[in-house]
Amino acid sequence: MNTEIPPLLTTNIPQLKLCNRGKVRDIYEINDALLIVATDRISAFDVVLPNGIPYKGKVLTGLSEFWFQYTSGIIENHLITTKIEHMNNGIITQHKDILEGRSMLVKKVEVIPVECVIRGYLAGSGWKEYQNTQSICGIKLPPGLKESEKLPEPIFTPSTKATTGHDENISFSKVVDSIGKKLAEELKEKSMKVYLKASDYAQNKGIIICDTKFEWGITKDNKTILIDEALTPDSSRFWPREGYEPGKTQHSYDKQFIRDYLESIHWDKKPPAPTLPPDIIQKTSEKYLNAYKALTGKSLIRVNPP
Repeated sequence: MNTEIPPLLTTNIPQLKLCNRGKVRDIYEINDALLIVATDRISAFDVVLPNGIPYKGKVLTGLSEFWFQYTSGIIENHLITTKIEHMNNGIITQHKDILEGRSMLVKKVEVIPVECVIRGYLAGSGWKEYQNTQSICGIKLPPGLKESEKLPEPIFTPSTKATTGHDENISFSKVVDSIGKKLAEELKEKSMKVYLKASDYAQNKGIIICDTKFEWGITKDNKTILIDEALTPDSSRFWPREGYEPGKTQHSYDKQFIRDYLESIHWDKKPPAPTLPPDIIQKTSEKYLNAYKALTGKSLIRVNPP
């Protein structure tokens, strides 16, 4: 794989108003819209790592655009365009070499402070919670389920949207207390609808979407729309369908690979994060690129098989 292109760790466009620099994205304000730039930064356990992952920002942007378009018939989203020439902004055009392929112009909304997680399979923090309580976020599950097993039906397991530190799993009743029953039910229904449509599509492309996280916002005319990113290796667990076997951890096309490496070196999960070895960076980049190709049928670049 060509790793000569260095990862983009940060953007600096002084002519634009920087609203926020998140773990991965730099967000600029442009009149009544936002420019979301996906860098190649990567975080694990809520800490940004010192290395970037080549092409990661372009994969996140390309996959989000793909899913926003694929689900637009059932759910409205915030995407205006990913094409620099359609943004009609001279400053953005000046920085085309940095921004192209990793930028989305999106509608401004009021962000709803709930992470909407849909789980179709038992993994991650859900598996840990199930082992202790036979439930996830207050939802009782059948006894005897194995790690990575498909759930009887997908479940909605929301979490807090933390600006710093860790998101925390919460019950549906806490979401109702926070934002009201009507909006809570709407988020649950819409999140489930997007997950089911995407999951069916991905299965046919050889990928299992184990779980995923959605964010929603409210527009000026009071519509609830899908925002942020959608169904990427950062916000989802993607497993190859081939070789899937309940009862163990699965191979994945997402950043679980990095989490597993960091667990293996017994890092205490506090800043500063350790530097990643070159082979871990390259393999992670290939996993992201292979997920993009499997789901969209297109290659961002030529890569080795997974």
